[in-house]
Amino acid sequence: MKIAVLPGDGIGTEIVAEAVKVLNTLDLKFEMETALVGGAAYDAYGHPLPEDTLKLAMASDAVLFGAVGDWKYDKLDRPLRPEQAILGLRKNMGLFANFRPAICYEQLVGASSLKPELISGLDILIIRELTGDIYFGQPRGRRIATDGHFPGAEEAFDTMRYSKPEIERIAHVAFQAARKRKAAGSEGRVTSVDKANVLETFQFWKDVVTEVGKEYPDIALDHMYVDNAAMQLVKEPKRFDVVVTGNMFGDILSDEASMLTGSIGMLPSASLNTKSQGLYEPSHGSAPDIAGKGVANPLATILSAAMMLRFSLNQPEAAERIEAAVQKVLSQGLRTGDIWSEGTTKVGTAQMGDAVVKAMR
Repeated sequence: MKIAVLPGDGIGTEIVAEAVKVLNTLDLKFEMETALVGGAAYDAYGHPLPEDTLKLAMASDAVLFGAVGDWKYDKLDRPLRPEQAILGLRKNMGLFANFRPAICYEQLVGASSLKPELISGLDILIIRELTGDIYFGQPRGRRIATDGHFPGAEEAFDTMRYSKPEIERIAHVAFQAARKRKAAGSEGRVTSVDKANVLETFQFWKDVVTEVGKEYPDIALDHMYVDNAAMQLVKEPKRFDVVVTGNMFGDILSDEASMLTGSIGMLPSASLNTKSQGLYEPSHGSAPDIAGKGVANPLATILSAAMMLRFSLNQPEAAERIEAAVQKVLSQGLRTGDIWSEGTTKVGTAQMGDAVVKAMR
């Protein structure tokens, strides 16, 4: 089981270290190799995704990813910014399906900004299409400049596009996920989020998803405009089961959903290709303002490692061990600052990782 470990920037190095610590507790043989990515790679090699890092990722069964980015790189020309590394990995590895579960642990109901009755028992799966939409549409309008600020520019544009096979592929993933969740006791419903009333791209999306849905008569399908979906996530979040949407809408809605759980520091994610090769990362960013302080929440990264064991490495029992350990640690009242509340014990990044290791043992 070969794992490419790409910590990246900011708190990425700290949180990935804790996930690796947890993985090493398992009685499994991993071949882990670490490489630079993002701003750290740009500083060393002049590019956020060096060829050797990409080759390592492509040759691995799975990638454990931290986070990339820092304000000091904002003046770089866009192709050289740290965030281009993750886009490059998604494109080259064909990582088209992004799974972002939003689960509110009972121990963290009080950490959410919503009323307990709205989010107690919350279990949503957001599936975001990851290699199309406006992020990859061609041609892309570029304002001519060398410093990334484009002084004097009067126009810029990015094109939104989707092909039928791209939409069909992600729709099948969503319906199959809903079917598996239904077997485990969920409602068995897919909500497809679009903006079909304004955008031709998403009228096309809606039509294709509807057609695919006919192949899954046991799964309910409804459609919702993205602005309404954003409202319903905070008004009545438990109405959702599986949400499927495009790249940009999924980027926004999954971050919104993360706050229902109490903190984005609790939200893992998996990005998969057709071979179940995947990239696993927390949904949050590099948080340069707290980097190096040892206060970041590593649980999203640890839970991402559990998803890696389940989806790419075929080790579901090991995944369950990690998830049960996280539950136990939360039940013990241990909290990093982002989920801390009165009556619980505040711990740092390494302490939380150590606690999960202890709970596993």
